[in-house]
Amino acid sequence: MVLPQRHRLKGQRIFDRLYQRGRKHHGSAMVLRCLEATPELLPPEQQCHGPSPWRCGVVVSGKVHKRAVQRNRLRRLLHNHLVSVLGDREATGSRWLLISLKPGSAERSPEALLGECSHLLQQAGLTP
Repeated sequence: MVLPQRHRLKGQRIFDRLYQRGRKHHGSAMVLRCLEATPELLPPEQQCHGPSPWRCGVVVSGKVHKRAVQRNRLRRLLHNHLVSVLGDREATGSRWLLISLKPGSAERSPEALLGECSHLLQQAGLTP
C-alpha cells in the first residue's frame, strides 16, 4: 500500500518547523514529533490535495542501515502502519507527524517497531 499524497509530508520548511517546535515523544527505537498543521507552509503542489486530518513524514538515516533498500522498507512499513491506524478519521485538529528512527532500530523486528509506533501515537493522544 502506498501512502496517499494527502497524507505525505514533504518540504524543508515543514521539517524544520517540526524539528524546532514539534512536541517530542521518545521511544527506544524512534522519536515521534507532533505539531499543529500550518497549511501555508505546505509546498504549492500539496496545497491542491485539500485538507487532511494528518500528514506524516518518516526519516530513516544512513546510521539506521547502510542499504537504501532496507531504509525504504522501514519507511514503507511505518507509513503503512500510520495509514492503517489513523486512516481518514479526524484527530483533534489537523496535525503533522514526523517519525525519526534511531540508530540500531533496523535490527528490531517489524512487530516491535510497529508496537512502539502505536505506543507513541497513544502517548501523543492520536489514538485511544
